[in-house]
Amino acid sequence: MKLVIDCFKQVKGAGKSIGIYNLARHLVWELATDHASRGNAQNEIIVLGNAYNRKDFDVAGVTFIEIRKNPLNKLTCIWWELFDVSVLAKKLRADKVLFPRGYASMLHLTREYVIIHDMIPFFYNEQFKGYFNRLENFYIMWRLKASARHADRVITISEASKHDILKYARTDEKRITVIYNGYTPIKEQVYEEADGDYLVAMTSKLPHKNAAGIVRAYAAYRRLAENPLPLTIIGTQCEPSYVPQGEPEGITWIGYVEKDEELHRLVHNAKAFLFLSLAEGFGFPPVEAMQLETPVVCSNVSSLPEVVKDAAVLVNPHDENEVARALIRVTTDDAYAGQLVERGLKNAQRFCWKTTGDKYREVLFDEV
Repeated sequence: MKLVIDCFKQVKGAGKSIGIYNLARHLVWELATDHASRGNAQNEIIVLGNAYNRKDFDVAGVTFIEIRKNPLNKLTCIWWELFDVSVLAKKLRADKVLFPRGYASMLHLTREYVIIHDMIPFFYNEQFKGYFNRLENFYIMWRLKASARHADRVITISEASKHDILKYARTDEKRITVIYNGYTPIKEQVYEEADGDYLVAMTSKLPHKNAAGIVRAYAAYRRLAENPLPLTIIGTQCEPSYVPQGEPEGITWIGYVEKDEELHRLVHNAKAFLFLSLAEGFGFPPVEAMQLETPVVCSNVSSLPEVVKDAAVLVNPHDENEVARALIRVTTDDAYAGQLVERGLKNAQRFCWKTTGDKYREVLFDEV
């Protein structure tokens, strides 16, 4: 069988989600490594890439084809995903084409498998209308619905995303397969000694990441706690929209942390990790914090409850007092915090690339 994986639009650091790039990269690595080790002549893997991502996708076990077009040009990408990719796959005599970015071709000249990570554009259309360019968001919603309805197989990364696909695209449930993302284990490190007398939260400037909610929750925490700890917020700098009532004392904003080692040190040494996102297709940050042995306080919405299970304190992200009480318990009850750390380490083991790769191989190569 000949499988074509469309990675032409994947450029690390470009676009809104590094998660999709990492999924595509690790999936190609996993499939290619298994393919090369088995020497399976019956199956062939072809990756369609670009000059920017060749270093990540041109690996042993695959045939890499560099598309001589600009993946950073929006019109080029639109034409590619609507028509060109399907025509090329047909010329290559592909049996199946996998689209990791969530958009299948309009021509449907081969069997098409699409990975739809989430339906967050629909969430923005309902909750934050006008935040993104309306024409662009309409196009994305249209493409997601069309892909979900017409692809031969829809793969998604959580039961919550499956629920949203059924809600917004009204497609056949039997064609949807849930495969959790794999997660690369964090290498064991020796962290410098720290007192851990601070909280850490991760967010971004995007409204669904809820930076303003983190600020409100921390203000409530400072009101209720006897000895409140300072808070470090990772992922964005302070903006006026986050602090309309004035910023509470004790917050340090450090924006994007480029080096993984520094990010891991900040999270590992914290007394608790706070993640109050309003919508997630999967939600890696809490799993990362669990690997780093930090107790997690996490939103109880979207995919997050199924990802963290009982290894985190689940809270209503709109109820700052509930969040505050959870932070107080985690930071003052050492026995409870220890239980969360133990559960977190066990929970993180569910998301290994070997398991994820096996499930993708079953769907892509064994399914007729």
